[in-house]
Amino acid sequence: MPITVLLVDDEPLVRAGLRAVLEAQADIEVVGEAADGAAVIPLIRQLRPHVVAMDVRMPLLDGIEATKAVLKTIADPPKILVVTTFENDEYVYQALRAGADGFLLKRARPAEIVHAVRLVAEGETLLFPAAVRSLAAEYGNRQAREALERAALTEREEAVLRLIARGLTNAEIAAELYVGLETVKSHVSAVLAKLGARDRTQAVITAYESGFVTPA
Repeated sequence: MPITVLLVDDEPLVRAGLRAVLEAQADIEVVGEAADGAAVIPLIRQLRPHVVAMDVRMPLLDGIEATKAVLKTIADPPKILVVTTFENDEYVYQALRAGADGFLLKRARPAEIVHAVRLVAEGETLLFPAAVRSLAAEYGNRQAREALERAALTEREEAVLRLIARGLTNAEIAAELYVGLETVKSHVSAVLAKLGARDRTQAVITAYESGFVTPA
């Protein structure tokens, strides 16, 4: 079964470029397009995509508000991959805080675009570049620190969270810690549950905002 993708961007050329790259892959299918975030929810309900590739800046409803609306309205929401021009755009970070699963630069190479879609579809975390890590640290808040304290993570769970924050996949974490893949999945699930995080991206944001992990 292919990974289905909905493209949301107000620039037709960007949508056309993403479609061309993604549809060249046997395991990915672009099932629809929209020019603004205001059209996202009806299309998700109609097409049920696995991933929404959504521009962060759009004229009517931007990617931040569209992400919030999707997560509030759709019972089983798709993964949301924010598409942006600048990685240090504060809008990107706000979208991640709102619940987006990762982001993709418009200038990314075709292989990077495909990798990002596959990674997000599988529930893995996209690597946070230094610019986004710094933004997370700047947004550090007491709520994040309290959430981490309440979580009472074990030593191994703390190690897993640090590796998630570095952008490692489950397989890479397993290799780093010399444990089995199923063990890592169990630890990741425990970390998310204890932090009350929707997904790995939200856990990473908590890790940076709380000061548990600091930008290199």
